[in-house]
Formats: sequence, structure tokens, C-alpha cells
Amino acid sequence: MYNASQIYQTNAVQTASPQELTLMLYNGCLKFIKLASRALEEKNIEQKHIHLVKAQAIITQFRITLDMDIPISKDLDVLYMFINEKLIEANTTNNQETLALAEDLVRELRDTWKTMMTGTVTV
Repeated sequence: MYNASQIYQTNAVQTASPQELTLMLYNGCLKFIKLASRALEEKNIEQKHIHLVKAQAIITQFRITLDMDIPISKDLDVLYMFINEKLIEANTTNNQETLALAEDLVRELRDTWKTMMTGTVTV
């Protein structure tokens, strides 16, 4: 049985534009990275792993949906591969600094995406 929060989330996803869905994915990735960081601090290695695998799945989804006919996609693919490598490294070495680097990069991508959505890009 769904609770009100689950119903709201389902409706939000079903009615979101592609741009809003992308923003939701960036936010979800950041959420999983933060949860992994907290689990790492608490030495809960199993939860850290679960959250990082979810973050990696989001980054992988970004990679496979890139339109490689668009020039910037090649650069984004390299960046997504780097982030994924850092998530894997943080997962295998339990390195908080590596995890923080991945988080910073995802946050920058999310913030840039948000700025583009609002049309407040300045050159």
C-alpha cells in the first residue's frame, strides 16, 4: 500500500518534463552519494555500497542516454566515466575524499543543468 509521500513522488515523476526528470536524477544521485558518505562515516560498509551502486546506476543512465551526435556529449561522456570511476574507487577504498570529489562534480553538473532550465545562462 502506498503512503502519501510515495503517491506524490510517483505523480511528480509521471508529470515531469524530460528536463525536470534529469534534474530529479541529478538530485537523486547527490542524495545517494550523501547517504553513502554518512554510511562511510558510521562505518556501515554495506549501506555505503548500496547507496554508491545506486549513484553509479544514475551516472550510467546519463551515459547511455547521451546523443553522441551532439558535440558536447563526448565531453559529458568522459566526465560521467570519471565520476563513475571515482564512485567505484570510493566504494572499494572507503575514501571519503574521493567520494567528495564525485559529489562536487555531480553538484556542478546539477547546478549547471538547473541554471540552463531557468534560462539564466550568461555569456
